[in-house]
Amino acid sequence: MENRPDAFTDAGVAAGLSAHYAIEARDMRYLPVGFGDYHWAVTGADGRAWFVKLSDLTHKPQCGPDPDSALAGFRDATATASSLRDDADLEFVLAAHRARDGEAVARLDQRWALSVFPHVEAESFDFYTELTPDRRDEVIDLLARLHSVVPPATTPAHDPAVPDRAAIEAALATLDDPWSGGPFAEPARAALATHSPTVRARLEDADRLVAQVRGSGRPLVVTHGEPHPGNLLRRPGGYLLIDWDTVGLAVPERDLAVLADTPAALTRYTDLTGVAPDPAALALYRLRWTLADLVEFIAWFRAPHAHDGDTEAAWEGMTDALERLAAAGEQLDPTAR
Repeated sequence: MENRPDAFTDAGVAAGLSAHYAIEARDMRYLPVGFGDYHWAVTGADGRAWFVKLSDLTHKPQCGPDPDSALAGFRDATATASSLRDDADLEFVLAAHRARDGEAVARLDQRWALSVFPHVEAESFDFYTELTPDRRDEVIDLLARLHSVVPPATTPAHDPAVPDRAAIEAALATLDDPWSGGPFAEPARAALATHSPTVRARLEDADRLVAQVRGSGRPLVVTHGEPHPGNLLRRPGGYLLIDWDTVGLAVPERDLAVLADTPAALTRYTDLTGVAPDPAALALYRLRWTLADLVEFIAWFRAPHAHDGDTEAAWEGMTDALERLAAAGEQLDPTAR
């Protein structure tokens, strides 16, 4: 996030590091990166460098709908990443450092939690970085290995349905009433009203695709969930895959759809695994990604918010999501509809 959290100062984060990780912060620098969590670069008294993440458990829907279930889901996800690295020998998994109690996520209070990662000297990217075919093949190689492991017992189950579907339905049902969360509330309502027929059509498409994928009987594998360039670090030895909050058992297309929208662009995956990507599943997960984005932005703008760099980015994200939903109607495979 661009802006620091209101609830925590550097001193509060440092106190959490000391109490839960025995890390005595000598130097701290806030990093305005990512979207959803808050990050610091920290150097300990022993000179070791860390990447520290502060997470709002009330805003961790991929892990659970409320703080307690989000903490449990977050801990399952981090334990799964640790198992993939340590037990399955997937060296490209960047797993969290364990706290004093053995957990990789330390709860600070009812709402906030810390996770800590070793600092890695590597090239980073953003979500919009376009991978060359060779670089994309490198990522496919990692995913083929990931999808071939025996799932750790802690691996969360993934639901392919549109997440928090009720939030979109509630927003669509209140388009005739003013939204008063903040400066972007009314523009968000107007934008959703303009695109409401498109959004309803895409929800119907998603329902049909979910039913088709669930009925396909395709084996479930361990998926990262968001293997886009923003979650990649590149070292001389190859890529690291970071941010495992979204790990889950799902069809492989959950990951593959992030890299390409047609099986023809994923022949390397088929060569490595013998599994031909399913067009309907690819279509589902590309559509689901955009609808999930829309859910998040709607929730943001219907809640109290200010006008700052983060909400400006969220507004751009919402308008982009609505445009992508309009384009998706023309791109969906007719056999999957």
